Amino acid sequence: MKTTKLKKKIVKKVFDKVHDKYDFMNDIMSLGSHRLWKKEFIKIINPKPSEIIIDMASGTGDISKLISNKYSNQNILRMDPNFLMLKKGSNNFKKNEKIVEICASAENIPLKDNLVDTYAISFGIRNAYDTQKALEEAFRITKKGGKFICLEFFKINRPILKELYKIYSNTIPTIGEIIVGDRKPYEYLTSSIEKFYTQDEFKNMLEKSKFKNVNYINLMAGVVSIHTAWKI
Repeated sequence: MKTTKLKKKIVKKVFDKVHDKYDFMNDIMSLGSHRLWKKEFIKIINPKPSEIIIDMASGTGDISKLISNKYSNQNILRMDPNFLMLKKGSNNFKKNEKIVEICASAENIPLKDNLVDTYAISFGIRNAYDTQKALEEAFRITKKGGKFICLEFFKINRPILKELYKIYSNTIPTIGEIIVGDRKPYEYLTSSIEKFYTQDEFKNMLEKSKFKNVNYINLMAGVVSIHTAWKI
């Protein structure tokens, strides 16, 4: 219990600090590749016009923006536990009544059971203070026949690339200190990737949460992976 409370506190402090430069730092952390990964993520979501999508850990709303640009008039629930992150992107959606903002965590979603058609989370699940509980909540609010889709940093499976990425990751806190004026948030962000589950461990957690047909694809040799699962 103390561990989860501590992580919750740390994550809030991190995103309070970096919210204003978060999208720019994503470019730094991924060498710009996160934009290509997110486009692939949107392709897999591929919603129908009548569906409800939850953009969990929405942050500044880049995923919601990509979805609404490609699929007009889509019903989207932008949800994030950090108020500053959520409001940073609010201006992009003021004229779109089909996009609703909710400040809440992935572990305690203030929505009824079996509500959403697609649960989408991009680079947010590793920041949950209780990953298993977050996945159980995802299952609860997803309709029968609905899907779960997650884009996240995972474990690189090529030794040379792994070493190169490790060397680069060690420079990110220094870059963060230059850009934001504080290296600590980026020390957390890089260490959170290293400490997070493997692709197969996360797959097992989804299955434990009662999702079926769980699969994943690796991008850039596993720098990131996209997991998909279904509520049957």
